[in-house]
Amino acid sequence: MKKVILTGANGQLGQSFISLLLGQGFKVIAVDQNIDNLKASQTLDVVRLDITNSNDVKDFYSDFDEVYGLINNAGAAVFTPFEERTADEFMSVVEVNLLGTFLMSQGAVKLMKKSREGKIVNIGSIYGVVSSDERIYGESKRNNSEVYSVTKAGVIQLSKYMAAHFGKYNIQTNCISPGGIFNQQTADFVANYTAKTPMERMGRPEDLHAAISFLLDENNNYTNGQNIVVDGGFTAW
Repeated sequence: MKKVILTGANGQLGQSFISLLLGQGFKVIAVDQNIDNLKASQTLDVVRLDITNSNDVKDFYSDFDEVYGLINNAGAAVFTPFEERTADEFMSVVEVNLLGTFLMSQGAVKLMKKSREGKIVNIGSIYGVVSSDERIYGESKRNNSEVYSVTKAGVIQLSKYMAAHFGKYNIQTNCISPGGIFNQQTADFVANYTAKTPMERMGRPEDLHAAISFLLDENNNYTNGQNIVVDGGFTAW
């Protein structure tokens, strides 16, 4: 049974991805700092892990002889205004979104090089491709931050770097950049976001399943270094 590591497993997307991966017959190693909503089973290992701690990540990977896939799904954001951003807030997002993705990828690549096989899927964002439009947020006080956009752009570029440097070991690294996923946002935000989206709705976690399935498919052996935008057309105009 092929093993797939999933970070950010306790969140909305993470839990949806667990269902997808288990349904496809993978052994899932679900990683998060908060694992309260995750229940281990024969095919689901649950691991509490701080992906920003290099020693903890090294200890985590020491338990593996091989791994087929890694989905870097963990992410963080802050919502205070740009002018009030603190250095600690800024770095807290950098540490999870960039450092955590780097450390988890580094550990996976070492194993994948030995087995000459591996698929890494990083979760980016449309805001790593385009800037957010402050007009859609209204009074929600959840405006997208500059540091979230910066780190997601970094995740996309990290994916390209890894694809270029580790493809020769039969390791494929790609990125999926979702549009806005509905998660009980305010009615005015949903209306504003929908008005900017050609498909006239926000995304759902399952809208990402096809892209993940494709990138992890053992018959998909030549897709490498791509950023697949799944946004209902939001970035098309």
